[in-house]
Amino acid sequence: MAGTRAAIRYAKAILDLSNAKGVAEVVNNDMKLIASTINGNEELNTFIQSPTTTVEVKEKALLEVFSGVNAVTQGLFHLLFENKRFEILEAIALEYNKLSDEINGIEVAKVTTAIPMDAALEAKVLAKIATLSDKKITIENTIDPSIIGGFILRIGDKQYNASVANRLQVLKREFSN
Repeated sequence: MAGTRAAIRYAKAILDLSNAKGVAEVVNNDMKLIASTINGNEELNTFIQSPTTTVEVKEKALLEVFSGVNAVTQGLFHLLFENKRFEILEAIALEYNKLSDEINGIEVAKVTTAIPMDAALEAKVLAKIATLSDKKITIENTIDPSIIGGFILRIGDKQYNASVANRLQVLKREFSN
């Protein structure tokens, strides 16, 4: 996808600029907010993607929706306005977060649970993470009731499945043999 390559280029440029200005962490939080807002709001996403909406209107709207963001982030909006590339904003935000995590030695652990994690389950997950990675870890929790209970942990290319659904599958296989 050409959009992805462009998104990586924009993300690197914005990261360099935010590092130079000492606001990389603030801009990282802006990017998390932008990505989750666009992802969670179908109307906003459709508006940004719309070929009939002018770039002037898109920039003005984004500056209003994200009025509290850093000047570097606002600069990104203006850059996308000049280059007519608002449709890759979410991809840029996600790439920025990924690059920022890499630079800071942070790895994302994707944890799938049947219900939101409580302290006890989080402790189990953190104990397992410690055996799989020695980096700083950010936990991303996804809820999927179909796993019944327990958790599925994904760090990079490693996966650990401690879900009840998985255990049931294993038992089924053992009984059928």
